[in-house]
Amino acid sequence: MPLYPSIMNRFVIRSLLGLSIVIGLLVEPHAAWAESYVAGVGGINFADRLTDVEGTGGLLFQDLDLQNSVALGGKLGHFFRHGWFGIEGEFLHSTPHIKGITDAPGIHLRIMSVTVNLIARYPGRTFQPYVGIGGGPVIAHLREAGGVQPDSDVAGGFNAFAGLRAFVTSHIAIFGEYKYMSATFRFDNAFGPAGGFESDYRAQHLLFGVSLHF
Repeated sequence: MPLYPSIMNRFVIRSLLGLSIVIGLLVEPHAAWAESYVAGVGGINFADRLTDVEGTGGLLFQDLDLQNSVALGGKLGHFFRHGWFGIEGEFLHSTPHIKGITDAPGIHLRIMSVTVNLIARYPGRTFQPYVGIGGGPVIAHLREAGGVQPDSDVAGGFNAFAGLRAFVTSHIAIFGEYKYMSATFRFDNAFGPAGGFESDYRAQHLLFGVSLHF
């Protein structure tokens, strides 16, 4: 007989603990969500002009207009302890080709950025507005066309962004994001022996994506 109260007490305590865990998961779903994520992203690169263009080898240039372009990439990130702050790695690719000048043909331009970003967010259950800044290598490549020789440059880039993430399930979210990016490129061999040019690159992006949280 003395054993029954002890057994019943243990059963009640375990039942209450189990019930509290279930209630906790239902009321606070974020407690069960992991804070690491991967995401695919796509959108438009609204590239500004290449400005402060300076020729090398005695060449003279004006500012160069860029075409708008599709942008595609991916993200890999993590938030610390389900909190406000996190870190993210991002790859983004676009082709904001240089428009032709008078009768001259345009120049094919490819931009690839690999950045590390610091992020601050509001850790809401469904909606999470966020902002971030970061930087990393930005690779620019000119393709051979007409009188242009293939040439590449790797520059340090800066980006700042703001967005809103919305969870459609506990593990899947959609998001929209505005991103600003800047870098300075130098193409010394773009025109062969005649020289090349250096310029400042500025671009604004409107991006959308889907993220998987685990």
